[in-house]
Amino acid sequence: MAGRARQQGISIGQLARRTGLSVSAIRFYEEKGLVHPERNAGGQRRYAGGDIRRLSFVMISQQLGFSLARIAALLDDLPRGRPPTRADWARISRRFRADIDTRIERLSALRDRLDGCIGCGCLSLKACALYNARDRARALGSGPRYLLGDQPA
Repeated sequence: MAGRARQQGISIGQLARRTGLSVSAIRFYEEKGLVHPERNAGGQRRYAGGDIRRLSFVMISQQLGFSLARIAALLDDLPRGRPPTRADWARISRRFRADIDTRIERLSALRDRLDGCIGCGCLSLKACALYNARDRARALGSGPRYLLGDQPA
């Protein structure tokens, strides 16, 4: 029976229960090309077991603030027609690692500097007069320059 179930794929309801996503979310991700179910003779969607991992990756990446476009670009490198191997996932991991490291650095900076001057130009904190006197950070560009990696002069 297990071999037969594998050949037939898993239903959208089973996939929803396994991933914790709603059926409508899975259909949305399908519309976006993130999963590619087959259809059985009755026209019902049938997903591969590997789609559990794909959708889990999508879910956690979105929770961490990555865009669907970036996630889709990574998943486009996974093979179709066969389950992704460990090597396939390792290749994606190497490509995504720099994005994750940058996100970690920025989150750490936000955590550590939010109560001080972030170089945004508001000059509303006493610390701003010390770190960003006369809004010198403006010359570096717009936005919170010190959170974006620039250093106070």
